[in-house]
Amino acid sequence: DILKQAVDSKGRIDFVGLAQAPSRLRTYVAYIGHHAPHNRPDLFPDPDSRMAYYLNSYNALAMYGVVKLGIEDGFDSLLDRAKFFKLTRYVVGKVWISLLDYENKIIRPLGDPRIHFALNCMVVGCPRLPQVPFQANKLNRQLKNASHEFLNHSRNVQVSKRKKVVHLSEILDFYTEDFVDDKQTLIFYINRYRKTSIPEHYEIEFIPYDWTLNQQ
Repeated sequence: DILKQAVDSKGRIDFVGLAQAPSRLRTYVAYIGHHAPHNRPDLFPDPDSRMAYYLNSYNALAMYGVVKLGIEDGFDSLLDRAKFFKLTRYVVGKVWISLLDYENKIIRPLGDPRIHFALNCMVVGCPRLPQVPFQANKLNRQLKNASHEFLNHSRNVQVSKRKKVVHLSEILDFYTEDFVDDKQTLIFYINRYRKTSIPEHYEIEFIPYDWTLNQQ
């Protein structure tokens, strides 16, 4: 209900409306606080149900954090980002944790780099926030679609054939180690989801991340 009513087709969030009527978001955050895979494994019996929970809960907590802390513009400074992602903590399954630790200690170690096209910290540089939640029985398709969408959008991947350069979202710089290994370069990974492949010899440059709040 929250995603359907507070998020538009472009993924922009109605933070003003959420601040004026926060009860549903608070209810979901309260559920997150009491129920998680580590303390209620009976509710999350398989990897896809756990991953769907992690993605939905991270996005909900980030949305709630913006509303609760009264963020109006975004996170332009390192201090702003430190306060929001590292110093502010939330209860997940009766355990206090920051968004930074939630992503890096719980979600990323599961080993699916597609999470970076699904996790949303509510700023313009993030992937589009969908209007439906992630669901265990649809998760692989949802993550595949999110990856295709992100890596084919000109805001995130810009190819200059003349200069033989590809400009990439800084998300791919922040988490390069999740996408590459001894057999797979960053461009190789991107090409798995691209409609038009990028030559692997192209030079890579990164697009500065836009930390502006993604609000309607």
